Amino acid sequence: MFSRLFGKPKEQTNAVATLDKLNETLEMLEKKEKVLLKKAAAEVEKAKEFTRAKNKRAAIQCLKRKRLYEQQVEQLGNFQLRIHDQMIMLEGAKATTETVDALRTGAAAMKAMQKATNIDDVDKTMDEINEQTENMKQIQEALATPIGAAADFDEDELEAELEELEGAELEEQLLQPATSAPAAPVHVPAGRVPARPVPQKNTAEEDELAALQAEMAM
Repeated sequence: MFSRLFGKPKEQTNAVATLDKLNETLEMLEKKEKVLLKKAAAEVEKAKEFTRAKNKRAAIQCLKRKRLYEQQVEQLGNFQLRIHDQMIMLEGAKATTETVDALRTGAAAMKAMQKATNIDDVDKTMDEINEQTENMKQIQEALATPIGAAADFDEDELEAELEELEGAELEEQLLQPATSAPAAPVHVPAGRVPARPVPQKNTAEEDELAALQAEMAM
């Protein structure tokens, strides 16, 4: 298939061969034109020599041949003009053919790709993707659903209980007394020893605890 799509068309091969032939013909005509121009120039020189020799008849014959050469040169110029015109038209037709062939190749390639990718297959693939996505969504929702004892909990009751705890915590903070400021350090003058703190008396419970420890030690 690809050889058929991208192979060189027969029309393009013929067009290239024709252009080559026209170029060869054009070069041949140009060479002939140069030869005829040289011959015409030579006849002019001969006519001048015969004129200087007082041979008028021979000089006229030279001028006649010069004109014949010039007519042939003019004819060759017309031929070259026609060949140039033919080459221009052929090159334009060749470009048009190549453009159409390229478009045809692109259309064939697009058709082949569309044939390989059927619209029904695309719809089927998209349906399968949507189905799999929906199944995965349902699986995720099922995994996120509470099970067992956690499934019986009422979210509203839990929210209300949490609010009660927050309110009790706030009330407890408001009822707590303010902490006392630390006692200012006592300034002792130089040369004086600060008085020792007076030991506090033990409470009755502390005395009983001390007596019990003494009995156990005996």
